[in-house]
Formats: sequence, structure tokens, C-alpha cells
Amino acid sequence: MSEPSTTAPPAAAPPRLWPRLLAPMLALLVIVAGLSFLLFKGSSRPVLPGGAQESGSGSGLLGTLTLPARQAPAIDLRNYQGRPISLRQYRGRAVLVTFLYASCPDVCPLIASNLRVGLNMLGSRASQAQVIAVSVDPHGDTPAAVGRFLHAHEMTGRMQYLIGSGGELARTWAAWSVGSKREVGQPDLVAHSALVYGISASGRLTTVYPATFEPSEIAHDVPKLASR
Repeated sequence: MSEPSTTAPPAAAPPRLWPRLLAPMLALLVIVAGLSFLLFKGSSRPVLPGGAQESGSGSGLLGTLTLPARQAPAIDLRNYQGRPISLRQYRGRAVLVTFLYASCPDVCPLIASNLRVGLNMLGSRASQAQVIAVSVDPHGDTPAAVGRFLHAHEMTGRMQYLIGSGGELARTWAAWSVGSKREVGQPDLVAHSALVYGISASGRLTTVYPATFEPSEIAHDVPKLASR
């Protein structure tokens, strides 16, 4: 008599879920990528003023170097208190320039908070630095709104927040290759470039930092920028 077969029957084929899951997964990835672009626009491969190229090496600085070295574009606007402010008046100090708006729900508060922490880490050497923020929202950045923003982030007296008309600000945005555009369907939100630019004591655009920079990078680089 022959032995009974011990061969197991073939396993049932798994359900063909992959084709049905593929489309929703791809759609989700597209949405996430789109949100990342809006929130951190320009932070991974920034468009630098004058078409400067970026380089990630050299000189002991933690920020991304901008090459070739060149003078930073001019900034001549009024702060939220009505006082005229110029970038050139801060020659001899490291200047950190960024572009914000007071009602921003995410990236701008992050940048302001990390700048504050970076200045705190510098201690007495914080006097070597000046922070300048240029508005990307000429309608919403009223003196009162800016004052509340600075107070909330403990940057009153530590950040020169510059405002102006759409035309005045647009000239500065163009000089710095900064984009600013209101969101379609969400007029309270502004899509804008989210970077911090490091200017040396001699007025040269030297480094650039993404919106997600570490405060320790600023604390490390400010004394070096102030010596150049």
C-alpha cells in the first residue's frame, strides 16, 4: 500500500490589494510634498540674491556659504514704529535677515523663536548681531499686529521688523529673490520664502539658513560673521 501524500495543498493567493492601495498612497505623497513646499519654500535649494550659488563647505561656518561672495542687496524701509532702517547702518555687526508675517501660523513663529534662542545662547556676544525681519504681508502687518508678534516671541527691541506698502516691500523682495503670494482660497495665509540670511560685518551676503535651522548654528556663526 502506498504512503499517503504529505505534500501540503497550495496556499491560497493573497488578495490583490496593492493595485487598489497604490492610487491613494500616491495621492497622499503628492499632498505631503505640496505642503512641504509651501511651508519651507526655498529652504532646501534656495534662490539667492543675484543668482549666487550655494556651497556647503569651508570657512568654519555652519550656515550654507553663498558663492561668489558679494555685497548684500540694500534694505531701506521703516520699522513698525515708523523709524527708517537701513541695512548699511549695521555695518560692523553680523546681521541676520529674514522675511516674515505676523499672522503666520507655523514657519514664521518657528524662525522667530529659534532666532531668540540663538541670541540667548550668545549671551553678552548677542550685541555683535542685529536681526532684521522684512514683512511679506503689506496689508496684514500693521504696527499693532507686528508689536503683538514681537511681544509674543520676546523679540521686542531685538528684531527690527520692517513694514511698508506693497510697492515698497516688493522692491526689497525682488532684490532678495524672495517670493510672496497669498494662498488661493485662504487669504489669511501667505506662501513665501522661508530663509535666514547671514550678512558679515562688511555687508557681504555670506551664509543662508533654512527655516528649520538650529539655534546653535546662529550662536556659532554670529561671532565669525561679525569678524569679517
